[in-house]
Amino acid sequence: MALIITDDCINCDVCEPECPNEAISEGDEIYVIDPKKCTECVGHYDEPQCQLVCPVDCIPLDPDNEETQEELMEKYEKLTA
Repeated sequence: MALIITDDCINCDVCEPECPNEAISEGDEIYVIDPKKCTECVGHYDEPQCQLVCPVDCIPLDPDNEETQEELMEKYEKLTA
């Protein structure tokens, strides 16, 4: 699955620079994650870096973008090709 940023986001700006796929950007009101670029850091790290640095724990899995580890790895390989 890709990740999603919830309305609990406080716009602290710590997640955006941590994303190795540049999937996080400023939205109209809160930061947003592009599901086409989010690999949950598969291929880069063992854990999603945005979740590790988020001070309010507002970055859960996105139930609308379910993906297997294999699909996430495929996406990573396409993004880094």
